[in-house]
Parts: sequence; structure tokens; C-alpha cells
Amino acid sequence: MRVLLISDIHANLTALEAVLNDAENYDSVWFLGDLVGYGPDPNECVERIRALPDLVALKGNHDAATLNQLSTDAFNAEARYTVTWTQGNLSPENLAYLGELPAKVQVMDDVTLAHGSPRQPVWEYILNAQTATENFFFFETPYCFVGHTHLPSIFRLSDGRAQADLFVPIENSQFELSPRLILNPGSVGQPRDRDLRAAYAIFDLETKMTEFRRVAYDIPAVQKRMRKAGLPERHINRLESGW
Repeated sequence: MRVLLISDIHANLTALEAVLNDAENYDSVWFLGDLVGYGPDPNECVERIRALPDLVALKGNHDAATLNQLSTDAFNAEARYTVTWTQGNLSPENLAYLGELPAKVQVMDDVTLAHGSPRQPVWEYILNAQTATENFFFFETPYCFVGHTHLPSIFRLSDGRAQADLFVPIENSQFELSPRLILNPGSVGQPRDRDLRAAYAIFDLETKMTEFRRVAYDIPAVQKRMRKAGLPERHINRLESGW
């Protein structure tokens, strides 16, 4: 069974549609959180995600902030503005859907899913080997898939090692997953690894092979909608810098 791994859509419908079209054949979708925030299409993205087959979806920090379940004190001013804008534009039904999402789940016997980290599912960033190493004590499955950093990455804990090793996957690279590891497919709607293209991964449950992929999308079209909505120029420009 092929699983589409996506994270951090951030209300960018154009990027999401590009990923879904590029992925083509998949049986299930595991979405790792942050449906909204930054982008101009919160309702459209919630509704598109809800319609996907055999879906497992998580709540991210921007989703939680939109629900007033997380303080925005640590957000920058532009991100706080977009949270307020999103709250005023999401339909009651889609807001209720966000409220139903968990922040961490175990899928089958093999995989733990969390938005940020298994230790602090909504907020913690796994950006380095030390943080990854500490988080291996907070899940028991062979694999943990996370989002939040917007950076494709694999942290692997080898037998007899106290420290995780970091691997940065490149486009169209395939990895045969071996226990234990933490994997991040990157961001659909706002990549931050200096690659403008939407990032995602395909995970094969039988073979444990994972392929990291990138796909281009119409960035100017998204920027046009953002400007029309009055969203912050910083976030508009960020799409074309990939950072």
C-alpha cells in the first residue's frame, strides 16, 4: 500500500493540487498538520483534504492557534495577523473540523505521526540531531513521521548509538527505512530549504521504501490571491525565496 505523506499545506491550494496531481497513485494519505496559516485558501484546503481517500490528518500549531488553543505570543507579527484573518474567513464547519484533529497518533503497529515532535506534538521543532535523539524516548514504533520544520529530513538512530544521524534527502531519492528513525517529508505550501517547489513523500507500507519528491506550482497565482486578501507582504515574498 502506497501512502502519500504531506505536511504544512498552509492554505496554499495551488501547491496542494500540484502535489496531488504529481503523486498520482496512492492508497492512503497521512497529513502531518498545519492546514492553515500564511496562505489565502484556508476553506478550500480544508475541504480538499477532507475529501482524500483513507485519510489520517493531524493538527498543527497554526491550526491550534486558529482555534485559540495555542497562544500566538511566539508568532511574529505577520503570522499573528494571518491567524486573525484565517479565523475571520474559515467557515464554522471547517473550523469545527480543525478542532477534531489530533496532534499525535499511532498508525498500525509501525508508525507514530506527530506535527512537531512525539515529545511536544504541536510546537517542538526537530531541527538537529540532539533534539531528535531526545525524542526517540517518546515513541515506541519503528518509525515516526513529523512536519513543522518545512525541511525534508531523516534522523536515524542506529543500534548501539546514543546520537541520531541526520540525512538530508534530495529530490527523487529513495530510502529503504530501517528502525528506528524520524522522517519529515517537507512542506507542501511553504518550503524553507531554498527550493521553491512543493515537497512531499511516498511511503510504501510493504517494502518500507520512501521516495522524496518535489513539484513546481504556480507561485504568482498564489501571490496574487494573497495580495487580494491583504495578507502580509513578507509571506507573499517568501514563496519565491523558498526560505
